[in-house]
Parts: sequence; structure tokens; C-alpha cells
Amino acid sequence: MSSTNNDFVFGRHAGIDFLKNQDSEKINKVFLAEGVQEDFAREVYRYAKKKHLIIQQVPKNKLDKLTGGENHQGLVLAVASFEYADFDQLLDKLDQEEAPLLLMLDNIEDPHNLGSILRSADATGVSGVIIPKRRASGLTSVVAKTSTGAIDHVPVARVNNLVQTCQALKDRGYWIFGTAMEGDDYRKWNANGKTVLVIGNEGKGISPLLLKQMDQTLTIPMIGHVQSLNASVATGVLLYQAFNSRYPL
Repeated sequence: MSSTNNDFVFGRHAGIDFLKNQDSEKINKVFLAEGVQEDFAREVYRYAKKKHLIIQQVPKNKLDKLTGGENHQGLVLAVASFEYADFDQLLDKLDQEEAPLLLMLDNIEDPHNLGSILRSADATGVSGVIIPKRRASGLTSVVAKTSTGAIDHVPVARVNNLVQTCQALKDRGYWIFGTAMEGDDYRKWNANGKTVLVIGNEGKGISPLLLKQMDQTLTIPMIGHVQSLNASVATGVLLYQAFNSRYPL
């Protein structure tokens, strides 16, 4: 990929994880803020040396500009554009697994939510994430930072049409579960077998046409005054129910 086609990975956890786990060809530049803690600087230099990467020490305000004022914690990597998994190749690979768990996101717009969701997906053994190509957050530097490295470990595929994708998944033997206010109590959900969990948009939920593809809908009961959860929090709750049913005590 062209070295001028840069995305950025920033923050200590995300940056170190990328340095440790990615090929040097994916890292175009390493920027380290002047005056960072010596222990942290030594760690960055150690991993960069292993990959034969040159570090540029720059004033903090340059990193502020590169990241649009996000909290970079003194480390920014200019990297080749984030790669998406090929959907068909991902499914072919998952055919070799006994009971893959996939996560489908219906127009999640906030990159912080997407990053947090990837973090939960990695923690709970999700085999892949499916997002639409339009009207949704893609893989960005903010997603990478928020995911604290999970972006490097969970395959993300982008597709043109989520409804058609659900139909293709059903043809391969997957069961489709989605979130809805009038759904069944999520605590009864058995997520064994080939499973897809669909999470709706932050404000509108799952779109009506996609909702018709669900084999079952799930809801998270609440007894407080606020009757909705942040999309990434709800995803985490549901993924851990899937984890509980797949890996019981």
C-alpha cells in the first residue's frame, strides 16, 4: 500500500499492541512525543528496533494535530489503511469451526462504540464482525484506540446489504438473533451452534427489513429510570450471555 495512504493508531495500549503484532510493512512512521516517561519510551524503542523502524520524536502539539485532539498518550503510528476481511473467505474459514459466533452491526455510527464493541468481541471469542459499507462507522484511528488492540485480532468484514447477508448466513446454517424492546429475556438465550448476534443502530435499533430476518429477538430487562443502554454496553451484556451459554461453569 502507498505510504501516503495513512491511518493512525495512537495511545499506549493500542500503539504497543500494533508494534508487537503487526508486520513492519504496515507501519509507515512512528511518532513519539518529546518528554514521555523513560520506561515507556524504552518499550517503544525496543519493539521498533525489532521491526527496524525509525522513531521520530516530535513536540506533543504535532501529535495533537495528527489525531485531531484525541488522547494519544504520546504515541502515534502512521499505518497503512486498515484492512477488512473478505466476507466469503471469512465464512469459508469459519466452516472449519464447530460453532462460530458472529456479530452483525446495523449502522453503528459512533467510532467509540465500534471500538468498545470490538474489545468485547475479542474478549468473548467472537469469530468475526460484519458491518455495512454505508451509513456506519468503519475502521478508523479512533476505533483502533478505543479497541485497545482488539482491532488487530477480530476480523471485520464490510458488506453491501445486511438483509442479503443474513439470508446467505441462514443458507450456511446460522441462527440469527437480534435486539428488540419486545424480545425475549436475554438471560434465557442459548447461543450454542452457529450463531449471529445483530445489534441495532444507537438510536433507531435494527432496521425493519433486517428485523424480519431474525429467528429470535432478545431484550435486556431494566428496572431503573433510563430505559436504554449504550450500544456498546448492551453488546457486551449480550456477548457475555453467549459466552455463559457456550462455556458454562
